[in-house]
Amino acid sequence: MKFTIYQESRPGARPNNQDRVAYSYTREALLLVVADGMGGHLHGEIAAQIAVQYIIESFQRAAKPQIADELMFLSRCLGNAHAAIQDYAFDKSLPEAPRTTIVACLIQNSVAYWAHAGDSRLYLIRRGRIAQQTKDHSRLQMMLDQGLIDEEAAARHPARNRIFSCLGGTHSPQIEFSSPVPLFANDLIAICSDGVWGNLTNEDFTERLGEANVLDASPRLLDLAEAHGGLTCDNLSMLAMRWHDDYAEGQASTISTDTMPMDGITTKMEGFNRTRPEAANLSDSDIEKAINEINLAIQKYSKFDPGK
Repeated sequence: MKFTIYQESRPGARPNNQDRVAYSYTREALLLVVADGMGGHLHGEIAAQIAVQYIIESFQRAAKPQIADELMFLSRCLGNAHAAIQDYAFDKSLPEAPRTTIVACLIQNSVAYWAHAGDSRLYLIRRGRIAQQTKDHSRLQMMLDQGLIDEEAAARHPARNRIFSCLGGTHSPQIEFSSPVPLFANDLIAICSDGVWGNLTNEDFTERLGEANVLDASPRLLDLAEAHGGLTCDNLSMLAMRWHDDYAEGQASTISTDTMPMDGITTKMEGFNRTRPEAANLSDSDIEKAINEINLAIQKYSKFDPGK
């Protein structure tokens, strides 16, 4: 595989960053994950952390170096992550389980498979246009589909952030899966939370990311979204991945997995730590406790990993 990838998460104008973003790859498989947590007093952050960490760690265990059944892997990972969040809420005696959106995209054999719940989005940009895009699991999207509202009114509608499917919470998620999507050289996959796409147009994505260097264009796109968000800007998180021809000459920033060992794996995943804004007023013991609770919730469900 050959690809270029950019990952970033920003708090925006919010005191806490409830988003989580990560990617991991072996010699023959690549996984991208973005989550946007919802819930007060760290619980949204923890829901997103549990979801992303569980999915990434499952990939690390199951990719040998490929995943045996792509859609089954995504289905079981997201379902088990949902159960782990609910289990965390039960152990903490919370009145309601925290929630998180999720988008997970698995790529192997030059084919992409993705699954999502909520209103974080995946865009596939090909030849300067959006070839595919996830559909939000939101009340607003339902109103758009039924012709009850137009795009202009939707942009300022008070219900724009109300979603009906997510991981965690009291109801089972309605997870939507893509068909297998072959990738071609120069295709770009962008996955982002609503703090990014909610402040941008489709043209912003295609014009600024379409044929650009993903490492240069991605932070500038986030700058634009943050500027448009102003004093009420939500958390902003994005993964942008440019797919390259296996036989083309790569740039210095291009990742090539050809020389990786068959059991090798590389992961970029930010954990819950003191450098994040939400941890600024927490003691070291509070942070350690939160990390232990996250790991405990995940470990209970690791025995149900796909392939086990």
